[in-house]
Amino acid sequence: MILKLKRTPALYLVGFMGCGKSTVGRILAGELGWKFVDLDEEIERREKTSIAELFDQRGEAAFREIESDALRERVHQAQMGRPQVVALGGGAFLSEENFELVTNNGVTVWLDCPLDRIRQRINGQTQRPLARDAEMLEKLFEKRRAAYARADYRVEVVDDDPAAAVKSVLALPLFK
Repeated sequence: MILKLKRTPALYLVGFMGCGKSTVGRILAGELGWKFVDLDEEIERREKTSIAELFDQRGEAAFREIESDALRERVHQAQMGRPQVVALGGGAFLSEENFELVTNNGVTVWLDCPLDRIRQRINGQTQRPLARDAEMLEKLFEKRRAAYARADYRVEVVDDDPAAAVKSVLALPLFK
């Protein structure tokens, strides 16, 4: 295992909404014997409301602040030696502050899933405020790819088999 991961035992899954961060993260954490944290679920628990309601009632800027606070808490847990796999929200990695925080305190893995597959996965879901407009979704997808590409590693998500994605993550050189 690489020194960076030994020093701060955290693996941060990044990528667009619907790419499988939560599903893959849960399985991956189980394989590693680490804790799994879905940052969006943690925010919903803490704020006692849904992400969609946070966006609608407080706006995206307020949500991003809450998200960054939750991420800092997770990083602090890893700094204390508590191994964890953290699924970040689709926009969390775009903030320069969040990017620096996770890249300096663990390893980042981009789950790169094609837009067509993402559309199939999130079709009809109302809890994703940034997916309500199909045209905006495509623009957002293209805009975010450059930020996700800054992750330490990239894993292609080519089908709907999360076990295959987990296997690809575990095959990365960071676990050698």
